[in-house]
Amino acid sequence: MRFVSADKEKMTEIDNWFSKKENVTENSHLNEECGLFGIWGHPDAAKLTYFGLHALQHRGQEGAGILTNDAGSFHRYRGLGLVTEVFRDEKDLSVLTGNAGIGHVRYATAGSASISNIQPFRFNFFDGSLGLAHNGNLTNAVTLRCELEKDGAIFGSDSDSEILMHLIKRSHHPDFMGKVKEALNTVNGGFAYLLLTPTSLVAALDPNGFRPLSIGKLKNGAYVVASETCAFDVVGAEFIQDVEPGQIVVIDDKGIHFDTYTDQTDLKICSMEYIYFARPDSTIHGVNVHTARKRSGKILANESQIDADIVIGVPNSSLSAASGYAEASGLPYEMGLIKNQYVARTFIQPTQELREQGVRMKLSAVRGVVEGKRVIMVDDSIVRGTTSRRIVQLLKDAGAKEVHVAIASPALAYPCFYGIDIQSRDELIAAHHTVDEIRQLIGADSLHFLSKEGLVEAIGHDQLTLSYFDGKYPTPLYDYEKEYLESLEITH
Repeated sequence: MRFVSADKEKMTEIDNWFSKKENVTENSHLNEECGLFGIWGHPDAAKLTYFGLHALQHRGQEGAGILTNDAGSFHRYRGLGLVTEVFRDEKDLSVLTGNAGIGHVRYATAGSASISNIQPFRFNFFDGSLGLAHNGNLTNAVTLRCELEKDGAIFGSDSDSEILMHLIKRSHHPDFMGKVKEALNTVNGGFAYLLLTPTSLVAALDPNGFRPLSIGKLKNGAYVVASETCAFDVVGAEFIQDVEPGQIVVIDDKGIHFDTYTDQTDLKICSMEYIYFARPDSTIHGVNVHTARKRSGKILANESQIDADIVIGVPNSSLSAASGYAEASGLPYEMGLIKNQYVARTFIQPTQELREQGVRMKLSAVRGVVEGKRVIMVDDSIVRGTTSRRIVQLLKDAGAKEVHVAIASPALAYPCFYGIDIQSRDELIAAHHTVDEIRQLIGADSLHFLSKEGLVEAIGHDQLTLSYFDGKYPTPLYDYEKEYLESLEITH
């Protein structure tokens, strides 16, 4: 398919939409909220937590923190930035004594970018200290916070993660785990929690299991809990099992204990974990992420049938899908784009000219590979379209004869309310334009999205949240319901 101009009125509408989005942010991909790591029963708990967080860095680059338990005495160190920026040398970890701890890397979907929002949170009560780390987003956070504040609760952050601890302390249940269960049945939405108490490490997952959480075991018998299994490889832990929806896992000096706080469960793991968020060497509910992405590329190749010379992937999350596309299509898989791993975020640049330069700092087209070629550019998703347009232009500037864009997921047309930083349809290009209009906007010669059925086939099971593609949410939206319905009216 060749580029065909739309009528002048439609092109003006598209250009106006794009110009509005151009200055919103350079960070035009999706962002997961957080990564969690917990450990119980190892003398080097802080160091292993550091290594675990380093493996989970892709899940949050805004801040990092570690909280340890030394025989009931809690120690914490946290800061803004990457894990290596927060923990710059050995002395930063030396204060974190103890054989148990929880760690957290953060990207904000709820709450501002300030040190007060960097987790783990530590709470000091008359009967002992408690630690909390959370991944996800609560859909009834506003309502709960208003109720708690009316009852006298004082919040130390504007993150929705703090709500659970206030609910636990407000509960009149006679024992601690009863309080935890009551609190977990009060919050709604997507959540994976780690709680550190003086005598245990507690992990809990929401009734739909939107966010992944897994358990591993070290050779010395210590247990670890992490958002992704890739963290187990780094610390030398053996995978035991996934935390199941509605499950509470308690780890203490006596071992590991499993319980539930609800039987109203329905696994709906976030499909974007397989598409984009998780590292390719992670396994989620028995499915290796690289394998799922490669299968998505193969299915996309069969669905799109593009006549071209080479296949390239947009580094790094799209490389698995690109290799699958090339294998199924019989076309050569080439390294047509190179990513500079050492460039800071460019969305902080103040001018459009510097934003454009930032893309070229992050990505370079290999002229010797793409020049004179009909290129299939495989990417994992299109959010706002700004990055896609710039990469297409980058390839054409390097001499690509044609650039065909193949997306290894369905079109993102609906927001997420369970822990991804897209909570408005206004931010999504596919919510406002047809596939051909998006093709024109990004300057591609053709544009193809993987079908929803193809995605399910690639992942290998249908226990997935697909709401970003069809607007069918597995839970009530509570505080977001009115806003979401209004956005649908505006869109239509």
